[in-house]
Amino acid sequence: MTFIKNISNTGTDEDLVALYKAEGDMQVLADLYQRYMDLIYGVCLKYMKDPEESKDCVLNIFEELVVKLKKYPVDHFKAWLYQLSKNHCLMKLRKIKNLPRHIDSDLVHLEETVHLNAVMEKEHHFSIMEDCISKLVKEQREVIELFYLKEKCYKEIAGTTGLDPNKVRSFIQNGRRNLKICMDKTMAAQA
Repeated sequence: MTFIKNISNTGTDEDLVALYKAEGDMQVLADLYQRYMDLIYGVCLKYMKDPEESKDCVLNIFEELVVKLKKYPVDHFKAWLYQLSKNHCLMKLRKIKNLPRHIDSDLVHLEETVHLNAVMEKEHHFSIMEDCISKLVKEQREVIELFYLKEKCYKEIAGTTGLDPNKVRSFIQNGRRNLKICMDKTMAAQA
């Protein structure tokens, strides 16, 4: 149990998702969910426009998460949870408004199309980003991956790479700048 407690406090989202799927430990899920409760509340408030209704949604989304997280593959928990929260609110609004069936199906089709376009655009940006990351010099690439993709702090990166913390900071700043330049050029060329 101590092992699970340590992971749930310090593990990455991916570690906690895997642990929850394997063990079904509600405390692990609660710890993971706690990280994003403010984000979820913000999403709910944006759609529901009512603080009390939004709080209810936050609780209902957790209940939904208990089942759906085990059921679906999740690569990027934060993005997946955001989409789950948004869909929950839209479904609730649909029920509240009790729209006629043909309007409701048109909305579902429109939402699916918008969602699919957004997913495809994100995938395209991820593809460009991966390509641009691979073009960075070795040290920049390594610290960018550790900092942004593995969510490591400067101190952890310095420990892992053996680099001075000031060098880590410098490589992250320069890598981020070079990554942005590469992505901007690539996207402009494709436009």
